[in-house]
Amino acid sequence: MAFVDAQSYLARARDFLKGMQLLQDDLTDYRSSSALLGIHSAISYSDALRTGLGSADVASDDHGSAAQELKRLLAARKFDRLQGTDRLGKLLGMKSRVEYSAETLKETTAKQIIDQAERFAAWAEEAGARLQIEGW
Repeated sequence: MAFVDAQSYLARARDFLKGMQLLQDDLTDYRSSSALLGIHSAISYSDALRTGLGSADVASDDHGSAAQELKRLLAARKFDRLQGTDRLGKLLGMKSRVEYSAETLKETTAKQIIDQAERFAAWAEEAGARLQIEGW
């Protein structure tokens, strides 16, 4: 079951990432959508990694502890490249602002989120492959 769940989260992460990339060419009209898709991509990558590393319950509306749990799971596997977990924490910290704030998201902020989401995705892809998570 964990294999199927990890694959499902991974497929969703890649889907969100591709959607973000398609919309990023027009940040004048789609900056919030692009940024939020980037954040959700990071969440799904985190869910795929955590599930693939044995976490039983990743489905939650509160993603605040995801970065710390991922760091703990990676450390237990002696994975030494943990910088992605810090990037995840920063992206998660932007989620409510992008999704619920009354202020208009600045284009520069959207670009920063997109950049961080792409970097996190590259890190997660490498981590999943190096850790030989089934189905990665």
